[in-house]
Amino acid sequence: MIVYDPLYLTATLVGLVISLWAQWRVKSNFARFSKVGVRSGMTGAEAAAAVARAGNAHDIRIERHQGFLSDHYDPRAKTLRLSPEVYDGRSVASIAVAAHEAGHAIQDVVHYPALGFRSALVPVANIGNQLWVLPFILGGALAASGNLLGQTLMAVGVLLFAGVVLFQVVTLPVEFDASRRAKAVLAQAGIVQTREEAEGVEKVLGAAAMTYVAAAAAGVLTLLVLILRMQGRRD
Repeated sequence: MIVYDPLYLTATLVGLVISLWAQWRVKSNFARFSKVGVRSGMTGAEAAAAVARAGNAHDIRIERHQGFLSDHYDPRAKTLRLSPEVYDGRSVASIAVAAHEAGHAIQDVVHYPALGFRSALVPVANIGNQLWVLPFILGGALAASGNLLGQTLMAVGVLLFAGVVLFQVVTLPVEFDASRRAKAVLAQAGIVQTREEAEGVEKVLGAAAMTYVAAAAAGVLTLLVLILRMQGRRD
């Protein structure tokens, strides 16, 4: 079974270590720059509104949302939801996260292609994430006994997981572009006024971006292992 496969376990462990490291970076950088105030005195909610207006995203709602670093933009509801620490915070960290999420609202307004593609992939990723294991394991068992249906089922499992990985990969340009838009507006609008503030924004958003890079790297690594195992059953 795949759960006892040394190669799969190794890939999973490597992916877990990378992900934990990325999450640690996010939390440590957010904690560090939560203690650094901004001269503009803006809260995260105010900064998000300013960034959104600058990008012609005038019709979005900004709401307080429970959960630490649960910040996100909902393109269906045209709503930007910020965690209490970000919504009410007047720190570099709060401004950075809020502006990044506003960057997604701007992407929505300008119809940034990768954002639309990622939104379309959400159901594919959800289905793939929930269902890929069953056909892959069942197919591996059947293939081991010489049943030709096994290879087909394993391929179905691989394709389902490939949908998850595709979503993770497409997420990368979406997140990097949102941060690029946010940093540009923060500087132009004078919300970020000092070198220390600008460096803090860069570090907070850079650390956040690494979580998506880590997820994509772990996904690609696991997908390669699944493909190797499927090929091994065929030989």
